[in-house]
Amino acid sequence: MLTQALMFLLGLTALIAGAEALVRGASRPAVSWGISPLVVGLTAVAFGTSAPEMAVSVGAALSGTADIAVGNVVGSNIFNLLAVLGAAGVVAAGGLGVSEAARNFDLWVMLAVAFACLPILLTGREIAGWEGALFIAYYAAYAAYLVLAAQRHDALPEYSSIMLSYVMPLTVITLVVSLMRGRRVVE
Repeated sequence: MLTQALMFLLGLTALIAGAEALVRGASRPAVSWGISPLVVGLTAVAFGTSAPEMAVSVGAALSGTADIAVGNVVGSNIFNLLAVLGAAGVVAAGGLGVSEAARNFDLWVMLAVAFACLPILLTGREIAGWEGALFIAYYAAYAAYLVLAAQRHDALPEYSSIMLSYVMPLTVITLVVSLMRGRRVVE
């Protein structure tokens, strides 16, 4: 029992130190390049704080404990939205401001991602490999959008148009088909 407790504390310490080093190493250059703190938080800091969760979830999936992998992600997101954001709001003098950029885009993306998970949640299915790869591709597309927008890159209007004209409709079709197939499996 003592050995497991020590291993847990050592692992937790290493995860915290690694996440801190990753966040610091990624965010300092970004801020010095003039990238907004919101974009740094949505990309480098989010990745840095989620990398340990990814390691835990991948390790759990590889060891055949899928419930730990899913529970870690779902529990972490609920904890981040409610407890972490709530704690920051409690300690922030005058409340925690939410930027216009986050209100106009990023919070809507978060809501869309929640809806994208509905077919999996409603059908009780597993997350297939192609669905996992699709989730990763969507995150890469979101991060690419943030970087293009932060740099006010000339390709941003075309990228946005492609995302709205092709990717969004294909996503809706995929979600509807997945939901219909999942319902047939459940029935």
